[in-house]
Amino acid sequence: MHGAGTRPKRIAQRATQLAIALSLTALGAASMAAQPVAVSARHVFDGQKLLENATVVVDGARITSVGALPAGFRGLRYDLGDATLMPGFIDVHAHLDWHFNSQGRLHTGGDGETPAQEAIAAAGNAYVTLMSGVTTIQSLGSTADADFRDAINRGVIPGPRVLTSLGSLSEASGTPDELRAKIRDFKARGADLIKLFASKSIRDGGGPTMTDAQLVAACGEGRAQGLRVLVHAHAAEAMKAAVKAGCDQIEHGIFATDEVLQMMVQKGTYLSPQCSLVFTNYLDNRAKYQGIGNYNDAGFASMEASLPQAIATVRKATSTPGLKVLFGTDAVAGAHGRNVEELICRVEKAGQAPLAALSSATSLAAQSMRLSDSLGTLAPRMLADLVAVPGDVTKDISSLRRVLFVMKNGTVYRNEATR
Repeated sequence: MHGAGTRPKRIAQRATQLAIALSLTALGAASMAAQPVAVSARHVFDGQKLLENATVVVDGARITSVGALPAGFRGLRYDLGDATLMPGFIDVHAHLDWHFNSQGRLHTGGDGETPAQEAIAAAGNAYVTLMSGVTTIQSLGSTADADFRDAINRGVIPGPRVLTSLGSLSEASGTPDELRAKIRDFKARGADLIKLFASKSIRDGGGPTMTDAQLVAACGEGRAQGLRVLVHAHAAEAMKAAVKAGCDQIEHGIFATDEVLQMMVQKGTYLSPQCSLVFTNYLDNRAKYQGIGNYNDAGFASMEASLPQAIATVRKATSTPGLKVLFGTDAVAGAHGRNVEELICRVEKAGQAPLAALSSATSLAAQSMRLSDSLGTLAPRMLADLVAVPGDVTKDISSLRRVLFVMKNGTVYRNEATR
């Protein structure tokens, strides 16, 4: 037998190595923070328009200038060459804690995983999401998100900044008064927004569920508490009811009609539709989901049949003048770190203009989250969230898969360009 005493020694050695690595990383970040940083690229998308041969200067966590390199600049320089530099991407709909367990199955809470295993999996999801260029997400549905949000904010683990609903409400959540009380409770517990389910899953047909009275109460109380209300709604009837109730954003909307899209334009309601990733991810990982809840043969058949409809809906939505269409992936287990596939589908299959797709993931997404004063645009005083990909992304949207550079709050987390 190998001696039992060697294992503690190996663990201690690994712990020491990790501590040294973290210390060196912290020292590197500290030294960078002590001086301005200039990031240059041939193509720079500032969140609204494309600039050529521009430099973004960062001091601490914020941008100080965008354009020509200031005369006499003294600091650290990153020249990314023939790359496209952009604001960090903002995914308005993800599920940070969804993961596959050690048996290769969707973790459902009753499979014997320990809290530590759950936390490690979510931290891994946060890491790969950040490395893919997504520096901000809205994670909808889990009470555990609060701990990850706070840990990321403290710098304990690397990941995108997180806004979370801490859970969700549905037709089964009670009377209008009970819904109001639950929204006040979400606010007291630190929720950043409210998530409602106003229709069935697409695997169950997507029909409407919440009553008009419930939606009016929930969205009204959300406004009263200063919280945005996002509504899961596939059916046009559910979308109409949510728009009439004054809810802020519709998730999915696969059965949207021209009528309801025009209602959304008039009301200023945001739409977060999905073009492909959520469907193809489920289909690619079918064996890991099969037999859990409505992940059955009928459910998978429904998702496969929905793919053409999803693309058609995104095409219709992005072609509707004045409609505010956002980048939201509904990333679940298997999809984390592949968020940009949604943008690629929008351009390559749904025909959205590349700059419009990029705006949906930057400036428009920040606006929808009421963060446009600090995120989504490359401009002085904005937080320094940057991502770069090779070449001109407007000519090859698939380059989003090949991230070269990621900065969040002025700290560089990825720099492939210097290798």
